[in-house]
Amino acid sequence: MEIVVSNKSSRPLYEQIASQVKSSIMSGELKAGDAIPSVRSLAKSLQISVLTVQKAYATLQDEGFIESTAGKGCYVSAQNQDFYLEEQQKKIEERFVEAIEIARASGIDFDKLVGLLTLLYQEDD
Repeated sequence: MEIVVSNKSSRPLYEQIASQVKSSIMSGELKAGDAIPSVRSLAKSLQISVLTVQKAYATLQDEGFIESTAGKGCYVSAQNQDFYLEEQQKKIEERFVEAIEIARASGIDFDKLVGLLTLLYQEDD
């Protein structure tokens, strides 16, 4: 996992770190039980404050993406799968709303919309 931060971004450094770790978890690059870099080692490699990395990790822990064990480090939480599925479901719902709005505006009825979804979903089987 490679983390890149930019001082020129409008987002705080800790948010940039948390976002990239979340993305790595959600994409499957990091799996449940995988160790993530220690606060000190990540701060050193990114040449930023330890406090910034601590804040990013605290955010990730509060959101359930990582677990911290005193003296052993930080690991990807086994519970992150639920968060991942929830995030994916939100994305799907947003796109469904958009599709429904387009269908209604175009006069496409519900049965045709469901038929199209069914066809597209089963296409890859």
